[in-house]
Amino acid sequence: MDKLVIFGNSGSGKSTLAREYSVRAGLVHFDLDSVAWQAEPPPTRKPLALSWQEIRAFMQQNERWVIEGCYADLLEQVLPHANKIIFLNLPVEACVANARKRPWEPHKYPSKEQQDANLDMLIDWIRQYEERTDTFSKRAHVALFEGFQGQKIQLTDNNRGHTPT
Repeated sequence: MDKLVIFGNSGSGKSTLAREYSVRAGLVHFDLDSVAWQAEPPPTRKPLALSWQEIRAFMQQNERWVIEGCYADLLEQVLPHANKIIFLNLPVEACVANARKRPWEPHKYPSKEQQDANLDMLIDWIRQYEERTDTFSKRAHVALFEGFQGQKIQLTDNNRGHTPT
């Protein structure tokens, strides 16, 4: 396994698991949040073609990688290049609990206080996962998982019981 994709709801543990694979299996970690959004406020998605251009450049520069995110519209472009996927399909309340414990993400927020100021909004968004029909929805993630023809794993809790290989 040298090209891995991890996806699921916000708070499901994607970044944590990707970091584990990055360290233990020597994969270069790529978080789709880094290419999905415009740099200027208010938060606005980049055109998909621009995001995809950055993803393609990353994949061309790295032979062994783990890409993680919740963006089905970007992931559907990545999956043909992956040889393994992991769908973190945790219960919504487990994702909420993880979000409440999330450490500061300096690549997303200038301070922990600013990150925490968005926590209520994030929790509301996490709780809408099963009802939404957008690219971030459970419906979109299930479709990605079911359509993938390679090795795939679906996890329903963060007690993985396995070591990345």
